[in-house]
Amino acid sequence: VVLEQVKPEVLNAGLKLLIYGVAYYVVAKPVIWKALQKLFTVDLFNEFFLMSLATIGAFFIGEYAEGVAVMLFYTVGELFQDAAVNRAKKSIESLLKLQVEAVHLVAEGKTTTIHPKDVQPGQIILVKPGEKVALDGELLTEHASLNTAALTGESAPEDLKKGDTVLAGMVNLNTPIQLKVTRKYEDTKLSKILKLVQKAATRKAKTQRFITRFAKVYTP
Repeated sequence: VVLEQVKPEVLNAGLKLLIYGVAYYVVAKPVIWKALQKLFTVDLFNEFFLMSLATIGAFFIGEYAEGVAVMLFYTVGELFQDAAVNRAKKSIESLLKLQVEAVHLVAEGKTTTIHPKDVQPGQIILVKPGEKVALDGELLTEHASLNTAALTGESAPEDLKKGDTVLAGMVNLNTPIQLKVTRKYEDTKLSKILKLVQKAATRKAKTQRFITRFAKVYTP
């Protein structure tokens, strides 16, 4: 009886608001939550707050479809960005797996197992077959076959001779080899690559930083 007394246009408007309201809630929930978190830091002109304000404003003037569409496009963009960050994190994890936590130090005819950080340039380490090289060094053994796929992507083993450079992350394939360490643990090529990837994962692209600054002025 109540529905019969309601005008069709009012009923249609209410149904439209309900449908778009549910759709908006689904796509906008994470953005609005981030916007509320930013409020506690008194950061009003961030992208999350501005997007929330703009799309909620669209609802107030009856532009439900536009409000949902804008938030949907923005949310999809955020998902792509998160996917890129996750790929970077996986790259970091794979690089961390290449780092070795123990090396065999050769000194005075004895072999002791220590952490790579405790090895100094000029000291000699032993790498057994199947083990990963922990530190950059100069090959002292006459011949060696190493798997460099983790660093270069090449699946074919690389044959090295005495005096050649061996990098951390390579895998010794055949006989035990000895290396004269040339760099500290934190200065190896692998460590530098890892630092660069970690730094890149935490920094926004130059264009993205510009757009963020521009939006703080343009959007209001």
